[in-house]
Amino acid sequence: MVAAGALRVVRCGGGALRGARAVFSADSKYLLCASGDFVKVYSVTTEETLRLMGGHADLVTGIQLNPHNHMQLYSSSLDGSIKLWDFMDGIPIKTFTVGCKLLALYTLASAGDSVFVVIPKKGERDTFQLVSVKLTKGAGQDLEAKELSVVLDGVGASPKQIAFGREGEYVVSVKEVNLQVYFFKRKLLNRFSLRAVKTKGGDNQFSCVACHPTEDCIATGHADGKIRLWRNFHHRKEYTYSTLHWHHDIVMDLAFSVEGTRLLSGGVEAVLVQWHNESCQKDFLPRLGSPIEYISMSSDGALCCTLHTDNRITIINSNLRFSRSIQGLIKSRDVKTGLVVDPRTKALVMNGEPGHLQFYCLQSDQQLFSLDIVQRQYIHEAGLKQSDLVKVAFSAQGTWLATVEEREEVTDPELELKLWFYEEETQSFKLNTRINTPHDNHITDMSFRDMGELEDDSLILVTTGRDCVFKVWVMVEDTDPEGKYAQQSVSWSCDFVGSYHNYQATNCCFSEDGSLLAVSFEETVTVWDSVTWDLKCTFCHPPGNIRNICFGRLTCSKYLIGATDYGFLCCWNLLTCALEWSAHLNIVVLQPDPLSEHIAAVSWLSKESSLFVFKPNEPQPIYIQRNLCKEKILLAAFVPRDEPETTGSEKYLWLRRSQLLFLTDTQELMTLSTKPLEERLTPSSKQLAVEESLPVTPFSVLLGKHRRQQPQEDTDLGKLVVHNKHEQASPAVRELLHTPAHVLPSASFLCPIFINSLLISKENKSAEEVANEVEMESEKTEDDSDEEGDVTEMEQEDTSHMELLGEVTCKLSKSQEKELRKIRKMDYSWISAF
Repeated sequence: MVAAGALRVVRCGGGALRGARAVFSADSKYLLCASGDFVKVYSVTTEETLRLMGGHADLVTGIQLNPHNHMQLYSSSLDGSIKLWDFMDGIPIKTFTVGCKLLALYTLASAGDSVFVVIPKKGERDTFQLVSVKLTKGAGQDLEAKELSVVLDGVGASPKQIAFGREGEYVVSVKEVNLQVYFFKRKLLNRFSLRAVKTKGGDNQFSCVACHPTEDCIATGHADGKIRLWRNFHHRKEYTYSTLHWHHDIVMDLAFSVEGTRLLSGGVEAVLVQWHNESCQKDFLPRLGSPIEYISMSSDGALCCTLHTDNRITIINSNLRFSRSIQGLIKSRDVKTGLVVDPRTKALVMNGEPGHLQFYCLQSDQQLFSLDIVQRQYIHEAGLKQSDLVKVAFSAQGTWLATVEEREEVTDPELELKLWFYEEETQSFKLNTRINTPHDNHITDMSFRDMGELEDDSLILVTTGRDCVFKVWVMVEDTDPEGKYAQQSVSWSCDFVGSYHNYQATNCCFSEDGSLLAVSFEETVTVWDSVTWDLKCTFCHPPGNIRNICFGRLTCSKYLIGATDYGFLCCWNLLTCALEWSAHLNIVVLQPDPLSEHIAAVSWLSKESSLFVFKPNEPQPIYIQRNLCKEKILLAAFVPRDEPETTGSEKYLWLRRSQLLFLTDTQELMTLSTKPLEERLTPSSKQLAVEESLPVTPFSVLLGKHRRQQPQEDTDLGKLVVHNKHEQASPAVRELLHTPAHVLPSASFLCPIFINSLLISKENKSAEEVANEVEMESEKTEDDSDEEGDVTEMEQEDTSHMELLGEVTCKLSKSQEKELRKIRKMDYSWISAF
């Protein structure tokens, strides 16, 4: 257990959205998805993340609406528990502990208080069962659900390989070349098998299954792209099936429309296919970006959504027209660019789709946009050498972006350096300069000179390569040679080439003020003057090549830090040109905080990642965390916070201004936090969630407009207007105004409820309370006189029917005014002691 206030690692994004089939809410306004250990609630209209429900200790494997209450959601997880949620409020209602891994979840209205899950079979490897779990009733929130009954043996582990038939009368399971149908009422099990031997180049392996909602028809997808429609499967020998074929590879998922007249299929072609009336007539929605993993239908049939292998959700209308897309963190095969922070948007930037650069927002766990760098069509074919993005660097203000792309060749790589300029008009990056073969061998690192506000005047870019040189690139102005146009354009060209004893250049970085450049050449670190390009000093720490280097910042700017691949972390003093200290650590990640002196270092030893946070001028680390996470940490980045975070302990002050992020080898984003992961919702998002759940009638819109036009608080010398504090109407009035007329009960039933809600509750206020309220609202001092012109108007604070049309005032008599003046001058300060 982690003590309160202790620092712990939590997932902050990047969870795969394709862990289970997505579910639409009953009104189709929300889309619920499993994402790693969490369940996310998206707004279908705005694509915004409204809820992030966490509580499971492992991956979520299934989500289903409660068939008896559509405002509740069941979720299953590999941690062996089933949770019941109120997903509108994000509140867990019940937790049922099953005690074994749950690989899929299904619910049926006819099953009563039971649900169906897929679990591993005890004592056998890679063998799974479909079981019914009775959810026990009890007063507590944490309950045990140990009453299991086996429904089917030998089922597949994928949730796509089991489907329930017409109104839950039977369940179908497919695995390899076998199909099972179990009828609940008759307790009859029928098995069907296809030929395992490939015929005419086909592959009969089952991949997915779906059942017709109203008829006895089963649709199965296969590895060779065929779809089979099974009928008359109540009899073992008289069954029939027909075949549909369009996909050239495995059918990854199937789904029937609500009425059953259409069948949707998807696969690796990134095309959604719609089959009509079980015939060969079909429609297509192509170019969806990546292979389709799951297909889900809304209960009203108006929408469907596809979950893709690149963490994308596509929402599609019933007429097979693209509606919206929600893109999460794309899990690239290899994040060659590292984790880079965009100075303009504070977004994480890294490899996305092949040849693209993705800008990922941490707050919404969604992709902001994708920039096509390579600008070539990527061909999905194994072994084909294609250009890919390998290096990325931003200037200090985010005005310039440098990218390096190379073809996957070892001996003679094709390199291209591109410089992009950010255009305010288009709010995007535009290609400015393209440099073919900037180095004769692979580019190992690049960095802009960070000059802050002076960026435009002294901006330079340095690249290092395995061709044993580093190059300095500067901007030059090109004037139109014919003189027709006065406008000048800017391009980049090489200004200086440096080398050191013909060693390979591996890393480079600039000091905080930009005056020094550090370049590592195998085992040696060289320091150069960035104005004259004179070599100032060298640092050597054999054995081992330099793996990472960085300068200290702020009060530690006189230090240079380096990590070697032989397991040493070194700190050099630039003033004395001597080694300040060294530590025997196998550092794989070295990341300085841009807003403080702190540097984070991650070591890897004996299959364990450890975190060390230190200042270069102090011999002892500020923070040490052993066994940071189960996975190996590949990359890290400090992301500036919008607002400084309050920390309860001084040893966590290094997290106050920046957030430290890690990317693991499973490409999940982790962060360190002293607080439990809360819903990342802005006030507007919370208001949106409330407003979307209430349908608005024309009368409500008109009334809301009238209320917004009411005058605000107005205080004059002789008048005091106290506005009503009860802004919201009573529940009865609110339901009356927001409920559509065609579903309202009769007026005779509503009238007594409506009238009672408008009655003023009997409440006698003492003279002291009235005096205190008047004194709080008015700072004007009054003399003890009997002037008849002094009148105080007060609006009634209790809700009344007249408030719907305007303000209501109540006048006081002269004797009451005189009594109030006397009471006001009395001293009530002695009450504060109580």
